[in-house]
Amino acid sequence: MSLMNFSPLADKLRPKDFSDFFGQEHLVGKNGILRKLIEADELPSLIFWGPPGSGKTTLARIIAGKTQSEFIHFSAVSSGIDDVKKVINQARERKKLYNKKTILFIDEIHRFNKLQQDAFLPYVEDGTIILIGATTENPSFEVIGPLLSRCRVFVLNPLSAEDMSKIIVRTLKELNLKIDNQAKKFLIESANGDARTAINVLEIASKLTKKTIGLKEIEESLQKKTLLYDKNGEEHYNTISAFIKSLRASDVDAALYYLARMIEAGEDPLFIARRMVVFASEDIGMAQPTALVVANEVFRACETIGYPECQENLAHGAVYLALAKKDRRAVEAYFRALKDVRKLGNLPIPLEIRNAPTKLMKDLGYGRNYEPYHHKIKSFLPDKLKGKKYF
Repeated sequence: MSLMNFSPLADKLRPKDFSDFFGQEHLVGKNGILRKLIEADELPSLIFWGPPGSGKTTLARIIAGKTQSEFIHFSAVSSGIDDVKKVINQARERKKLYNKKTILFIDEIHRFNKLQQDAFLPYVEDGTIILIGATTENPSFEVIGPLLSRCRVFVLNPLSAEDMSKIIVRTLKELNLKIDNQAKKFLIESANGDARTAINVLEIASKLTKKTIGLKEIEESLQKKTLLYDKNGEEHYNTISAFIKSLRASDVDAALYYLARMIEAGEDPLFIARRMVVFASEDIGMAQPTALVVANEVFRACETIGYPECQENLAHGAVYLALAKKDRRAVEAYFRALKDVRKLGNLPIPLEIRNAPTKLMKDLGYGRNYEPYHHKIKSFLPDKLKGKKYF
């Protein structure tokens, strides 16, 4: 028996073409930007950011096929610098001898440390490889700046109920089975937009019945309630949202409950702590500026101590932030200013407050009438915004 017979159903059903791919219309639909880049043969290095089961790996494989590129699948969990060097050398030879591109797909790229990510920079820059990184975490925090600046970031959304329904129908056709409406609805809700989860559950359920899959088979296939919380899936976003909203409402008990729920489910403590740092400025702000200091120290404690001890630091921080007075004026004022920047562009800065390091600039009026702490200037804003109040 060949090894292919042991492949998970999710791998057997993996789409080979955009026509079989469900979801992410904004990227691969008829007018999708990713499809246009591929058709124009202008594919840059990419970062796919999205929840599990949204199609990151599948998209990378389709791209490799469409561009006739060699596809190398890397896992950041099990690969090191030596593996990177080996792949780079092979890619260089492939390009030189056969003029063939190499797509290096790195699953969970956020798990590579700074040194490992640095290793890709020169080869992404000179075109030796086209890098496609997949991550469930915000790449702004998890991918180093120089690498991020050389890649286009595409956001993949959790699959919609309609997309999940199509995937379920396709899977049942492969299994030669039917499913009743109640079971189908429950599976769609439980899978949380994760195609792989839905297919895996149906594969298990198919072994429990010979005719129609019902609610009982779906529940047995899911087995554990913890499957309904995927720390990188939609429930991850729902729970952190509930945690932040509880802090915002000063509901200490709810904040502690959702904190405990995330920790128990295996959530990354640094992810929670990072959101607390953001919350300290965004929601507490000027009402209690020391909240940012506390939140930063909680983050540092989580970095230094790690789980399980750092859950006590998180609890301390959560209670402090929940009880603190709230004031969003600073953040809201900033975004009002940002709106004007985007709307009006680079308005001329008043001459009085421009830097004047040369005689010519001084002669032109740069810095005129400006006296630190004793200035007579009524407004430092550009002329078009004089008198504008953001805060």
